[in-house]
Amino acid sequence: MRAVVALERATSEHGAKATGLGALRRAGLPVPDGFVLPASLDHVDLRAAVDGALDVLGRRSAVAVRSSATDEDGPRASAAGQYDTLLGVSGTDAVVEAVAACRASSTGPRATAYRAATSGTPARAPSAADVAVVVQRLVDARAAGVLFTGDGRTVVEASWGLGESVVQGAVDPDRWTVADGRVVERRTGSKRTRVDRSPAGTTTRDVPPSDRDRPCLDDDIVLRLAALGHRVADLCGGPQDVEWAVDDAGTVWLLQARPVTAALPAGGRERASGPGPRAERTPSPAHSDGVRLAGTGASGGRASGPARVVRGPDDFGAVRPGDVLVCRETDPAWTPLFGVVAAVVTETGGLLSHAAIVARELRLPAVLGVPAATAVLHDAGTVTVDGDAGTVATA
Repeated sequence: MRAVVALERATSEHGAKATGLGALRRAGLPVPDGFVLPASLDHVDLRAAVDGALDVLGRRSAVAVRSSATDEDGPRASAAGQYDTLLGVSGTDAVVEAVAACRASSTGPRATAYRAATSGTPARAPSAADVAVVVQRLVDARAAGVLFTGDGRTVVEASWGLGESVVQGAVDPDRWTVADGRVVERRTGSKRTRVDRSPAGTTTRDVPPSDRDRPCLDDDIVLRLAALGHRVADLCGGPQDVEWAVDDAGTVWLLQARPVTAALPAGGRERASGPGPRAERTPSPAHSDGVRLAGTGASGGRASGPARVVRGPDDFGAVRPGDVLVCRETDPAWTPLFGVVAAVVTETGGLLSHAAIVARELRLPAVLGVPAATAVLHDAGTVTVDGDAGTVATA
């Protein structure tokens, strides 16, 4: 039986995620303790290995279980959100089940579609033997999110609770830009829901109205995050995409680091703060009732096509090549649509969500955070999405 590996001893044979986290721990950066279950560890030996590792880690700790596959977190393809992550897992049996789910997701429809889209060919999905799994103490986050380094700036996005709200694009996150050691831009999002640990794993609940429109971080923590991001980038040798969390004591934890696979759009324009969609009438000689909506330009480029409102997987069959996907949010299960549509528009989500990252990798124009887009663009006919300007216009 191949032994369980302490996280700080992870090497390249354990996948990029485990390797990166191990390097950060060895450098003394604040990474939660954990261990790696090698891809070579078969199911027969898995339970005994998990049981022993949890004895060392501490059985009273809920854990996060994440894949560390050979084809994710790379310099050209992140596979952001394409493999399963399970949070708030407790006990040997539950961890074994979570490990099996991580491994099985490597051959699931979203990972397979992503692999085909990024490689240009319907590549063979790796078997479970190609997927090591990282198990770490779960940080009960007061706030969490993602930061990107590069181009002389650090962009931080955050929301209340665990970072799933941000990476899944389920909220309109707060955003800060840091340059030259100071905050040069800040935007407060409307954070209506949060994800927290629960006895069943995680639960989503409403954010109290008083907290929805106030920043979830102060500038001091934002600057600490930016400084940590620079240390990670220096250690890893290039711009980094870092997931992080801040606990109730104000301690910052680094949960994941991988190369930035596609730069953030330079000229994106985002909607003004305030309730409701920002919409402008844009008359033209041929049409007097055109509408222009503004959101966050998350992936550059310009494309036109029929607006296709999709409210859930039951609507996937209605999507046709060249449609503009319009939805409330996109979770990873929607990735197969990204290889079909011409552009993406969502009502929630930020620059650093998984959907935005994948859209940039696929060079798919995307405008996120457009309130009421599904209502305004329903039956809108042909629309034009400008991912650089952050606008969506009807004819």
